[in-house]
Formats: sequence, structure tokens, C-alpha cells
Amino acid sequence: MSYTIEPWQLRWQGLAVDQLHRTESTFALSNGHIGFRGTLDEGEPRGLPGTYLNGFYEQHQLPYGEAGYGYPEAGQTVVNVTDGKIIRLLVEDEPLDMRYGNAIEHERTLDFRSGTLRRRTVWESPTGRRVIVRSERLVSFTQRAVAAIRYEVEPMDDLQLVVQSDLLANEPTVHRTNDPRVAAALDAPLVNEFMMAEKSRAVLCHHTKASGLRMAAAMDHEIEVVGPEHDRYNDLRTEIRAEADLARFTAAVDVRAGSCLKLTKYLGYGWSGKRSTPALRAQVEAALAGACQTGWEGLLQEQRDFLDDFWQVADIEIEGDDELQQAIRFALFHILQAGARGETRAIPGKGLTGPGYDGHAFWDTEMFVLPVLTYTLPDAARDALRWRHSTLDKARDRAKVLGLKGAAFPWRSINGAECSAYWPAGTAAFHVSGDVAYATQQYLNATNDECFDRDEATEILVETARLWASLGHHDRHDGFRIDGVTGPDEYSAIVDNNVYTNLIAQQNLRAAADAAERHPDKANASAEEIATWRRAADEMAIPYDEMLQVHPQADNFTKHAEWDFENTPEEKYPLLLHFPYFDLYRRQVIKQADLVLAMHVRGDVFTPEEKARNFAYYEARTVRDSSLSAGTQAVLAAEVGHLDLAFDYLIEAVYTDLHDLHSNVDNGLHMASLAGAWMALVAGFGGMRDHGGELTFAPRLPAALTRFSFRMAFQGTRIAIDVCETEATYRIVDGTELRTKHHGEPITITVDQPVTMPIPKAPELERPKSPSGREPRRH
Repeated sequence: MSYTIEPWQLRWQGLAVDQLHRTESTFALSNGHIGFRGTLDEGEPRGLPGTYLNGFYEQHQLPYGEAGYGYPEAGQTVVNVTDGKIIRLLVEDEPLDMRYGNAIEHERTLDFRSGTLRRRTVWESPTGRRVIVRSERLVSFTQRAVAAIRYEVEPMDDLQLVVQSDLLANEPTVHRTNDPRVAAALDAPLVNEFMMAEKSRAVLCHHTKASGLRMAAAMDHEIEVVGPEHDRYNDLRTEIRAEADLARFTAAVDVRAGSCLKLTKYLGYGWSGKRSTPALRAQVEAALAGACQTGWEGLLQEQRDFLDDFWQVADIEIEGDDELQQAIRFALFHILQAGARGETRAIPGKGLTGPGYDGHAFWDTEMFVLPVLTYTLPDAARDALRWRHSTLDKARDRAKVLGLKGAAFPWRSINGAECSAYWPAGTAAFHVSGDVAYATQQYLNATNDECFDRDEATEILVETARLWASLGHHDRHDGFRIDGVTGPDEYSAIVDNNVYTNLIAQQNLRAAADAAERHPDKANASAEEIATWRRAADEMAIPYDEMLQVHPQADNFTKHAEWDFENTPEEKYPLLLHFPYFDLYRRQVIKQADLVLAMHVRGDVFTPEEKARNFAYYEARTVRDSSLSAGTQAVLAAEVGHLDLAFDYLIEAVYTDLHDLHSNVDNGLHMASLAGAWMALVAGFGGMRDHGGELTFAPRLPAALTRFSFRMAFQGTRIAIDVCETEATYRIVDGTELRTKHHGEPITITVDQPVTMPIPKAPELERPKSPSGREPRRH
């Protein structure tokens, strides 16, 4: 069974209990603050229940067999908080359970334009009584603390119906972790502090045992029976009660055939590490008041209006592949959900769709997700960067522990403190700090946000520049070296002069110098310090193998032994689960795009010939044991002229979750891979680049498509680019004028004058070889 192919929604027909773990992730709803996995209304059957609040976590110790100076001591894990999605139905005392009776019809639909998850079921009880159940749920983009559900039951005979609507804390679940410390931390992590139930409203307040964070969840209800002969409310009985981990609203009513029981459930969520329980209770009750005042129809309209505006600036249209059209909108919708209302919280690697990666945020956010948001929903990108700024003190402390200056942002974290126990791929991956700086400068270039530049960006850029100045050193032979680091490729660790790291640091140093000169009062940097940054950037060591005429990923990488791909069977991938890291570290085998990513984000320092040679060299050695890789490989494949290969990588990136290519979608969606699909189309086939703040395009159409178009915003102007085989048309959607380049030729687009330009033919190149058995995957 699979999803039906439709342009604006994702629909699953039939139940398929064995596939619930997949659909609970793909059908997840979120606004960046609240996350609901797509579990059935009844709560069972289920794969993995999940309700998440961004940034709300439990803490656990990270003990080591042997202690080492600077090792992080505490881990953080996302908590499954109080579940407000549960609505159970009893039909003449028989519970609606999709495993019993007969589901005559059943379908669920995630709608990208309404921003809701709909469900329709025709169910026959074991004793033959039939009901039609319809539900629709949303997590509001406009009212950050609010979610809501409309639940309707239409009996086919005169029946007694009982509806139970719950708030359930410490939901029993199987923790998908091999770490007993994490499992222990997540075993009933919430301790009740307050409970209240009155009329149709209930509130539960809890705190975590170890991290001490407080949260509140509240629900309120509207209920009615509508129908031609129903005497409204005459026989409707309701009650509500609350205990430590459960609040339940119950309604019982006799409903005639042809009538309909309608329940609207409003939910409010909030959490804090500082505010008191009474304050949190007040917050969620205020959120409920606002939701009830807006009403269900009002919330639906606000949701649609928000999405109408988003799609005006973000939509991608594809002709020639209907399934790809659906998949790319699915990707954009989930990226929007991950960041829309995060507001000074991180964007986790899985968003709020599941507990994968323990709910941690990585560098994926800055290098993959934020470019999408920067050019489609810039306020969300700004808020994610403000979260990084709010954690600067922790990053400074981490740098100090490591004997460095400035700020060392963590490899993985929820609250800003490093919680990765693995040294080579964690602490040594200093590129994370450069990635934060890169995303900061990219956002500034795309928005000209002067307030952010002064209040947050300058400090981020300056503190990360100080890190590089203290981490690297000048060598009379090589210039400014940065040694002993781990780049994006996690199959190479503790290397010298990783090209990606050095180039991202070079841009960071120059951006910091410029920012310090723009805002000397904010930077607190002397002219001497600024000069040292510029000198380090100008003298940055960039290794090059003269014999092979390629850039080694890091010093001496091209001298390492080759990996025996021919004799590595498919079942031995991913390699990290079947071979010792020691063996991986000393060979030319690459987990994910590294030097290739450098050619995307710092393409201004490579010639076209270098890009083509480098791409072919690393294509033969990259196994893509990471979901981060395919989107980047698509971008560079398209740039150098391998359009068919680029399309194949686009397909892999966009279907990573929909086709569960990594067999782990049950733990949540891969935000970076979804964002990589956008990059493959916009930066790959659209040729969009923003080097030095100059926006340019070099579009080309892959043979598999007949046309595609994409939209984006730059410095307040919304544009659309339409690409066919022979020409591309640029037009203003909202704004007055934009100056850009098409395949290197300057053009000016005005509101009343679209520009159409011919597309030069791509070079005819032989398709480079992928490692044996690691060609791009579709299914």
C-alpha cells in the first residue's frame, strides 16, 4: 500500500496497521512550537505516539569508561509530553478500535493548503452497528500555543454514542533507544504539579524530574448534535474529571440516524524553565480563550490564509512527474512546519515529527533548512538564528573548556549545551560554528535586516571569528592552517585543513571583520584584531593535489588507501554499523558530501573545470550513508552538467521519507533531506547562487521534466522563475524591481516587464561512476 498521487495533499487509503509507524511521521502536524505525530484519534493502534514541545527535554548523565577532560557530562532527550490528541468513541458501549469490527472505508489526508490532517472512516462494530467518523486536526500557525480538533460522528442507525476526550501524561510507550540511561530518563518523566477540571475545561501542569522544566497543557470543548429531528442538548450528558496524569471530558448522547454529533476540542500548550506553574496555567488558559473566541472556522481560515501567503512565495510547480510534484510540496510543507513558529528555539534534525536523534538540533539546520526558510519565510530563519544567539554564553563556555577563544557551538543540542559524547565526530566538528556564521550572513544578505545585524548577527560573527583565530595558526609554508578537525564527512575524523571547514571559516572571518567595522560598539574588537581576521582569511590554506588536479577533502586525503567497494555487499551499508571507524578514517570512503558541499556554498573560489574534476572524483567515493548527501550531490551534478544524475539525486532526496529509504522514518522525518530536495531544484536545476550577497541564476531543465517553476523572496521582493527546455522567464510576484544574472548575463526584472532569456545547452559529459551498489535510490 502507498500514498495516492495528488498535487496538494498526501492521502493514505485503508488502515495498514503495519505501516502506522510510517504514516504517523509523514502525517505529523507542527508549527515549530507544538508537534503532533499523526496517530489515530483513538490513540490505538499505534506505532509510536508522540506530542512534543520544542526545546522541552529531560536530562540524563553521560558516563564514560574512562573520564576525559572536556567530555560533555549530560545528555538531553526530547520528551513525549501530555497528549491532547486522544478522542475515543464508544458505539452502544463498543469502543471504536480499528483492529476490531470492520473498517469498511478508511482514509487519512494531509492537506498542504489547509494545513490540516483529515480522517474519514466508515466503521462497523462487531455487532453490526455502523457509524461514519470524520475528524480534522490542526496545529495553528497563527496562534502559536494552540491546536484544535473537529470530531464528527454520524450514526447510520439510532445509537447511543459516548465520546471521551483526554489529556494524557506519561503515556506508556516503547522507547526506541539502545541506551538504558535514556530509557530510564524517559520512563514517566513528568511529575504532576497541578490539575483542574471544570465544566468542559481541564488543565494539567507537570515538571520533568531531572531538567526541572515545567509545562502545562489545557483543553476546552464545544459539543452539539445537529440533525433534522434532534432536540438539541435534551439528552446530552457531560462530565469532566482530572487526576495526576489524566484529564477526561466525557459526553454521552442518543443520536438519531441522519444526525451528527460534533465535538470541537481546543488545546493550549506552554512550557518554561523559569516561569511558575500558576504563570504557565494562566498562559495556556489564555491561549484557550483566544482559540475559543476565534472558533473552529476562524482557526481554519487563519491557517489557510497563512498558507496561501506561504505558497505565493515558496511554491514549486513541476510538469512531467506528478509524484515528484506531490513530494516536493510535501517537503516544503514539513520544512515550514519545522520552523514557522519556533521563535528562539532550535529546529531539530527531525523537526517535531518524532524522537529521532533524541530531538537534537545539528548543523543541518543552518546549512540545509535555513536556506529554504531564508528565501521563503525569512522571519522563521531569523528566529532560528536568534536561538543560536541566545546560546552564545554556553558556546563561549564550551570554547573556554577546549582552551579556545570565542564561541564553539555544539555538535548536537537542545538547549545550546554540547551533549554529544562522541569526540571525533562531535567536539572536533568545529565547522558547526562556521555554519552558524554562514547562515547568519546569508540571512543578512537576503533581507538587509538592520536590527538583526546590529543586535544579534554582529556578535555571532565576531565570536565565531575569534574561535577560528584561536583554533588555527600561520605556517610559513601553507598559510593559515586549521588542524585536527572533523569536516562534514563523518568517515574522516581529526584531519588537517579540511577544505570545507577552511572555506567556511574564511567567509566567517571576512564577514566578522565587515560586521565589526559596521558596528564597532557591538563588536568590541580592536583594529588589530580585525586585521588578524582579514590576514587569516587571505592566507587560508586550501590543499590541492597537483598530480590528480583535484582538491583533497583534507590534507593527504587523496593519498589514503581506496575502499574496496566491489567486495562490499549491500547489506554491509551503512558502513559505520559493520566496520570499525578506525578502518573508515584511513581510507578514501566518504559518508556524505564534504568537498562537494564546499563547492556549493563557496563555489566562488572554484573554477568550472575544478568543479567538474572534483565532482567526478568524489562521486566515485561517496556512499551516502547519510540523508544529508543526495541534495548536495544533485546541486553540483546539475551545475557541472550531469543533469540526469542530478535528477536521480533529487529523487532520492525527496523520497527519503515518503519511500522510507533509510528504514527509519518511524522515528521522524529527515528535515535536511526534505530541504535538500528544495536545494536540488532551486540551487541545482534553478542554478540559484548567493555568493557575496549577489543573487544569480543559471537554470537548466532535466530531460525527465517538461517544465518547472519556483518562487522565492530576496530583499523584500518576491519573484518567480519559470524554466522550460530552451528558455527561462523571470517575473515579479510582489515588489517593484530586482537586478540579477542569468547564466552570467545581468538582467533587471520589473513588475510590469518579465524577462525571458535563452538557456545555453549543458555540456555533454560522461556520467561519473558511483561506488558499486551505491547509485541513487528511488525506492
